[in-house]
Amino acid sequence: MTTAASTTTTDISSVAYLSAPAVSYAKAAEIVAAGIRIADAAGVRAVITVADPAMAMVAFGRADGATPHSAETSRRKAQTSASTRKPTAALPAELAVALEHGTGGLLTSIKGGVPLVFDGVHVGGVGVAGGRPDQDAEIAAELLREIGANTEVAR
Repeated sequence: MTTAASTTTTDISSVAYLSAPAVSYAKAAEIVAAGIRIADAAGVRAVITVADPAMAMVAFGRADGATPHSAETSRRKAQTSASTRKPTAALPAELAVALEHGTGGLLTSIKGGVPLVFDGVHVGGVGVAGGRPDQDAEIAAELLREIGANTEVAR
């Protein structure tokens, strides 16, 4: 018994899919370098992380002398702002414990995370860690201004 092979093709125009903008590696690397420079000028040995909207790390940099735990804190701040599209400082304080535990430690409400928005388009988040939370937030805000990102909350 012989069977004929069948071929199935799919017309891509009928397939529903989503495509979301995300920060490029080249831009993320620029952001990391600028963030470390700004922090250094403020006397802070910082770690800067850039994440895309799906919370994947795109770029990471650690200044000489930055504390080891700042790497993890920076990552969580970047992921939080990438995911929520809000600065970590804008998250309600009463959510601090629930946010950390409810996400298995992925997200945080510690100041220093900001969403990355260019021309109104959300492309990720940045996390700054290494100083006091208020210092990290100030460095993050200055970083957004320097790279030409929008400073208002993304839509």
